[in-house]
Amino acid sequence: MKTNYQQQRVIVVGAGLSGQALVRFFVARGADVVLSDQRTREQLGGLHELAGLRVHFDLGGHDPTLFANADLVAVSPGVPLTNEALQQAINCGVPVWGEVEIASREICSVIIAVTGTNGKSTTTSLLGEVMQVWGKGVFVGGNLGTPFVAAALCEQDVAVIELSSFQLETIDTFHPHIALLLNLSADHLDRYLDLQSYFAAKRNMFSNMTVTDRAVLNADDQDVVALCNDIRATKVWFSAAGKQVAGLIRQGHQLHWNWQGAQETFDLSLLRLTGEHNIENAMAALTAALLYGCPGELAWRAICNFGGLPHRMQQVRILAGVSWYNDSKGTNVGSVLKSLAGLSWPVTLIAGGKDKGGDYSSLRPLLEQKVKHLILIGEARRKMSAQLAGSSDIHCVESLKEAVDTAHRLTPGGGAVLLSPACSSFDMFANYEQRGDAFALLVKALPDPGATR
Repeated sequence: MKTNYQQQRVIVVGAGLSGQALVRFFVARGADVVLSDQRTREQLGGLHELAGLRVHFDLGGHDPTLFANADLVAVSPGVPLTNEALQQAINCGVPVWGEVEIASREICSVIIAVTGTNGKSTTTSLLGEVMQVWGKGVFVGGNLGTPFVAAALCEQDVAVIELSSFQLETIDTFHPHIALLLNLSADHLDRYLDLQSYFAAKRNMFSNMTVTDRAVLNADDQDVVALCNDIRATKVWFSAAGKQVAGLIRQGHQLHWNWQGAQETFDLSLLRLTGEHNIENAMAALTAALLYGCPGELAWRAICNFGGLPHRMQQVRILAGVSWYNDSKGTNVGSVLKSLAGLSWPVTLIAGGKDKGGDYSSLRPLLEQKVKHLILIGEARRKMSAQLAGSSDIHCVESLKEAVDTAHRLTPGGGAVLLSPACSSFDMFANYEQRGDAFALLVKALPDPGATR
């Protein structure tokens, strides 16, 4: 049932993509809306997209009086709940909801939710592709691109949404029908007190699910298995390691589906996506599609035809026998490990950026095995250099351009250069997309010694 927001005093916190979508949503429903952000109008770029809307502004800080007297506070995922203004609202009994909670109260379609430390965007996109090929009306978004609240503006059969841990902090009644937890590893420790707090945010996705709902889980990830031990949703497993579980199992070049009497086999050699991590992503997406009722042959064909996402192990160029890969979306250690696993020695790895509080030392074994040169950039470069000393030939540089030039000079023919930062981009770039685009432009600008003059 849709919520009545007519004449309700709603404060939207955070003026980014999600916040602006929330403003448009609440204005359309007759609420009295205030957009609040610690940044000034100049720092936000003028907020031109909200021109003409009936919205008030609380910029350059948060007015505690507004928060204490609000009917609802709608918080963007980038704003932590420890924010003083949010605590003021909570202490006054004002509901503080995130965009996912708000959107889920508005739509009647089936919700398939995808979370995990790595692989969320690829798996969400794969499921969206399956639904489109099947002819379903599908919304694809959430943490991936379009804010989930935009789904409230249209009708669809199914909403496939990527969810971050930040978004899952602020749910109340949110209830997906199928929920996928792909994997767990250290991330966002600049926001969470410890690893268990981060894992707990992920587990929130299952909090309102019942036995009639389905939880698609990675049987090969011990943290996933432990975290979901006592959830109420019915568990359906996938195992790329071939564990004998109820669900989808990999055995050699085949995938075997065995669930409640249904059995099907799929040819893994048809998959266009490369890398072990993408086999897991494809298995998770196929499992969810089969549970939703999609014909297996159709689902697998759609998954196999998918060519991958920008900034995720995207080959930019082959130059003088060197393959250059843009993996700018690899913003944590676990993601870098999965990307490196698909490459052969010698690799030149470009990493670094804004530190998220993680431990980089777990990279060491794979660096020693596969990485000949490690080029570090950004705020985290000194910390990474100290933790990884001796694992590879390490170079600390001042800019992405210097990193690309250094990699070009050092990497021999037959090798690979991988941008996979293990860090966020916010010290040097607006987002990982901008960082990846900058990398691609720099690589494409490198001179080709074999080109005719």
